Amino acid sequence: MSALPRNTLSLADLPLADRLADAGLLRSEGYISGWTRTTDRFAVTDPATGNAMANVARLTADDARRAVDAAEAAFPAWAATLPQTRSAALRRWFDLIRQHREDLALIMVAEQGKPLSEARGEIDYAAGFIEFYAEEAKRPNIEGVTSHLADAELEVWREPVGVAALVTPWNFPCAMITRKAAAALAAGCPVVIHPSAETPLSALALAELAQRADFPPGLFSVIPGDAPEIVGAWTADPRVRVLSFTGSTEIGRLLYRQSADTVKRLVLELGGHAPFIVFADADLDQAVEEAIKAKFATTGQDCLGANRFLVERPVYEAFCTRFAEKIAALTLGPGMEDRDLGPLMNEKAVAKQEAHVADALAKGARLVAGGGRDAQGPLFYQPTLLVDVPADAAIMAEETFGPVAAVAPFDTEAEAVTRANATEYGLVAYLHSLDPRRIYRVTRALQFGMVAVNRTKVTGPPVPFGGMKQSGIGREGARWGLEAFTEIKYVCRDWA
Repeated sequence: MSALPRNTLSLADLPLADRLADAGLLRSEGYISGWTRTTDRFAVTDPATGNAMANVARLTADDARRAVDAAEAAFPAWAATLPQTRSAALRRWFDLIRQHREDLALIMVAEQGKPLSEARGEIDYAAGFIEFYAEEAKRPNIEGVTSHLADAELEVWREPVGVAALVTPWNFPCAMITRKAAAALAAGCPVVIHPSAETPLSALALAELAQRADFPPGLFSVIPGDAPEIVGAWTADPRVRVLSFTGSTEIGRLLYRQSADTVKRLVLELGGHAPFIVFADADLDQAVEEAIKAKFATTGQDCLGANRFLVERPVYEAFCTRFAEKIAALTLGPGMEDRDLGPLMNEKAVAKQEAHVADALAKGARLVAGGGRDAQGPLFYQPTLLVDVPADAAIMAEETFGPVAAVAPFDTEAEAVTRANATEYGLVAYLHSLDPRRIYRVTRALQFGMVAVNRTKVTGPPVPFGGMKQSGIGREGARWGLEAFTEIKYVCRDWA
């Protein structure tokens, strides 16, 4: 494709391939020990415009099984490879991702819609997991155990579990792959990956860079297509020893059931319904600033996004006033224009915002800001603030996954904790207070896998990411992220 005159067109006007310094990153085939061609295709569209950007290969269950064949063939050699060698391969992949940061961000914006600065941040976040696990690959050691038997020596080994299937969502199309894949590869496991059909281009770009990093054939496969067909082939395949999934609780439950017959190791990072609790002793300006971050990053399409804002009554009106002012100042537009918010992913997401707002208003909530679709396009929804939201409103029980903030007052610490915990989800909670005793009490009482105190950003490679209750099983990141991809072998040797 010939380049268009860049002096007359904005970046968003150019075809995606012409926006990239390295157009070779824009792939549209599946990847199984090389690029896999097929005539059956599906369109990937830009959520900001609705325009099709690429037609991507729709692979099949047979292709999914073929990827497992290749991974199983690659497994013995990769598992036996020196940890330093696995580390070096991951490091090459990391260096290439950092080198192509801008192109990867542009691909992400085009298919996912998030603001360009957020996409750049995600590439950095994604690369960080690879860098971290490149080092962790060298650290698992044989552990000695004090023997309880005469004339015996005891050891505990960690060995790679085998082929790992990774199923990733559209909201973080790079980071959710690298967080899983880097840990699996560091542990010695080959991976087969199914990215969301809405954002496959980022995954295929990562496969291109894995190929350039000289990953052995079969080690890293990407299978785009229809999720039920592809993932169903993997849940039924006993050669797939571990399944790692990020997505909705509903689909997580389905995969849990489908994996039962083959007794797979599971890592499920599922839905969230995060409370954001503000006590009267908090730094109110800081709480409002963090509330904006917690609600509107990724246009609210984040399982860590704050959904319910619970504010102690003495500062309730002041918080709502300041929060409304900040929300009104947010800018909305195509991701390439790098505004504060971009479009939502699809019509279903917009319809959910409309349904939650209508339900809350019908039950007595007040609309203070936003409240409808924006004129920029069918998938743009205004940043919205609802106050005085009753406890029986749907938004207080369901994950909104969009730019609608619901605020309600509380009177006592016990009430705040009870309302925060009144959910089947338990991923993250946000707490604002300057009283150290209260922080300790409430943090201990909150039934969430992660608690952010007086801040929003808490995630990163060195921390165990995951939730309680129906927010999932297992942890990703840190040394705990390796556990799902390793088996423990106990060895007892008789020295008599």
